[in-house]
Amino acid sequence: MRRKLAAGNWKMNGTRASLAEVQAIAKAHPAAQSDLLLCLPATLLSLAADQLSGTSVILGAQDCHSEPSGAHTGDLSAAMLVEAGARAVIVGHSERRENHEESSELVRAKARAANEAGLMSVICLGESLAQREAANTLDIIAGQLSASVPDTATGENTVIAYEPIWAIGTGMTATTAQIGEVHDFIRARLERRFGAGVGLSTRILYGGSVKPANAAEIFAVSNVDGALVGGASLTQADFTPIVTALDAAPEN
Repeated sequence: MRRKLAAGNWKMNGTRASLAEVQAIAKAHPAAQSDLLLCLPATLLSLAADQLSGTSVILGAQDCHSEPSGAHTGDLSAAMLVEAGARAVIVGHSERRENHEESSELVRAKARAANEAGLMSVICLGESLAQREAANTLDIIAGQLSASVPDTATGENTVIAYEPIWAIGTGMTATTAQIGEVHDFIRARLERRFGAGVGLSTRILYGGSVKPANAAEIFAVSNVDGALVGGASLTQADFTPIVTALDAAPEN
């Protein structure tokens, strides 16, 4: 049985004062039925690691370099993130793919580097509105999944997050039918490539304007093992209802 996962992506938000919300989230869920992951800005990792020690919240980062060291000014290696206290890292988010022109091949290298350093990689996939309207969604997802996920992926070191680009931060949310179609497709592709062991144990999250008001409906969809939450993860008041909805959701 896959353990459900509520992951928060703080993106470029949060300063030292925001650690109060990190503490509040941890205190609100001392023994959640689902795994909790907060992916914070790199500047907060070491500070948050101290605060989250002994709690049920997993600390994560938002990106890593594909190389372990070298002349890469401004970048952070997976080993550096581990030293700062991270246990997971997001790779391939659409904002990185678009704003930094990251290819799926680079995402694959980053995921491999993360796994080799002992980090769980959260690999993001998703189509644009134009691709959705052209009925190319499954082709896009198939290509990204094949090229972004390393051969070393397992259910323990890899999470897949489906985030339709047109639904991220827009207030738009994919319908349950759209979400189910893509999640079922991803599950089938994982099973075909890796076999039932890895294919059935890998968690698949939905991300794209997940809020307390729509969380329960999304979590009832086939093969949705949790969510990658953006803005609603920045405060305990918004994140807690989502975690509560996930805890109450039926098992997949």
